[in-house]
Amino acid sequence: MQRKGKRGKRKMTEGKADFSLFSFLFPLRRYLELYALFFVQRLKIFLEYRISFLIGASSTFVVQAAGLFSIWAIMRIVPNVVGWSFDQVLLLYGMVTLARSFEHMFADNLWTLGRHHIRDGSFDRFLVRPINPLFHLFADRFNHDGIGNFIIGLVVVIRSSLALQIEWNLEKVVCMVLAALGGGLIFIALNLITCVSAFWIIDSTPITLGVHEWHEFARYPLSMYSSNIKNALTFIIPYGLVSYYPALFVLGRDSSFLAFASPFMGVGLMLLGYALWNVGLRRYGSTGS
Repeated sequence: MQRKGKRGKRKMTEGKADFSLFSFLFPLRRYLELYALFFVQRLKIFLEYRISFLIGASSTFVVQAAGLFSIWAIMRIVPNVVGWSFDQVLLLYGMVTLARSFEHMFADNLWTLGRHHIRDGSFDRFLVRPINPLFHLFADRFNHDGIGNFIIGLVVVIRSSLALQIEWNLEKVVCMVLAALGGGLIFIALNLITCVSAFWIIDSTPITLGVHEWHEFARYPLSMYSSNIKNALTFIIPYGLVSYYPALFVLGRDSSFLAFASPFMGVGLMLLGYALWNVGLRRYGSTGS
């Protein structure tokens, strides 16, 4: 029995040998094909439980409607927030919602890493299959609620830009696209960085939630906060790069390089998150169940 346990442990260790960054990035075509297969299976689940799908999709609109109403109520009392009008604040809200939708769609499984996969031992299945376990964790669950967030964010951005009569050019369009994609990467990376604590404390949700909720600050202009909070939202928990600085550029208020910094910050945070993920994997010992 002891010999068999050692052999099983050695097999698990061999499965962990392929956790380098290059194993996650290459071959890219193979992982895209695998993700498509995972997505098709997830789509079958949606079609099987259509009522659940509709409830989930509609609940997203209700939550976002509540958020928009709160901004409307605040701005009705205070029509001008440190020089920002209602439509300008609405632009910030839409940009944050648009970026967050990517995390909601593609990386929602990070929230359940500890309390679901590690606690009951089901995380072991990610280690015994011949694909990168982090990719497997992402591909295992596509959250359709994020589609609703994407639609709402896009509609709010378009509506506010029309109300503000923004004169669009190539630079502004590129800025908005990079802010959305880079912002989504920042959301995913910060969730990854915090969720790996599950390898030590099991349930990482309080830590992930504590960092994630800072995005609420980015729905308003950073200039209304103290310098410490503004710097934290720019360089430490950089949700400000998702909305505030790109919005300044689009509105013609500032041409700082920070308007285009979200993709670079997102990649840097993802590399940090992936390094911490590998440390956590070496710490992981399974539940034995």
